[in-house]
Amino acid sequence: MADYLDLYDYRCRMSAMYRERTQALAAGEDAKIVLQRFRRAKDALFAEHPQSALDEEQQRSFLGLRYFPYDPAYCIPATLEPIEEHISHEMALSPPEKLILTTIGQLHFVLDNEPVVLALYWITLYGGGLFLPFRDITSPRESYGGGRYLFDTIKGSEPLPTSGKSSRSHLTLDFNYAYNPSCAYNDRWVCPLAPKENHVTRAIYAGEKKYH
Repeated sequence: MADYLDLYDYRCRMSAMYRERTQALAAGEDAKIVLQRFRRAKDALFAEHPQSALDEEQQRSFLGLRYFPYDPAYCIPATLEPIEEHISHEMALSPPEKLILTTIGQLHFVLDNEPVVLALYWITLYGGGLFLPFRDITSPRESYGGGRYLFDTIKGSEPLPTSGKSSRSHLTLDFNYAYNPSCAYNDRWVCPLAPKENHVTRAIYAGEKKYH
């Protein structure tokens, strides 16, 4: 039972970190300082929590995750366009487990003066959750080869609303908060990765770098 309670605690702590980030930014705090505080809290979770993505041996030698420097240019407003026909992607996990990702919309934004579209997914499990994975051309040299996540609401990471916009059709994609899936740290994890439609043909020098 302890493992389940630890996992619940980890997700609660992660959710609290994202809520604190959103509230601090809405209150006008300096975005770089907010990010630094968030990264320190995440490093502490990885170093100490029993549900860390790191195993016990990795935790003993852990000195912190590796990140690109903060860059406000990678905090980008996006417009969410719903799609009429939802598309499902079946992803194999540990046999016989399978995960269904359903495309529910497209996020439109501009990166390096070029239009980019990312698919927004719904993870079809009990309760469900929003999921935004991506892969860019920093992968695999500088970032994890399987790509990174911007948010996965089942695990506690959350999208960032656009300041001054009340509509759900507007989100801010802050790639400074991009992070690795658990499988980036060791082989005991199996994770859903970004489908090809979310492979970006631009370099995103923001967020977490590859661990190894």
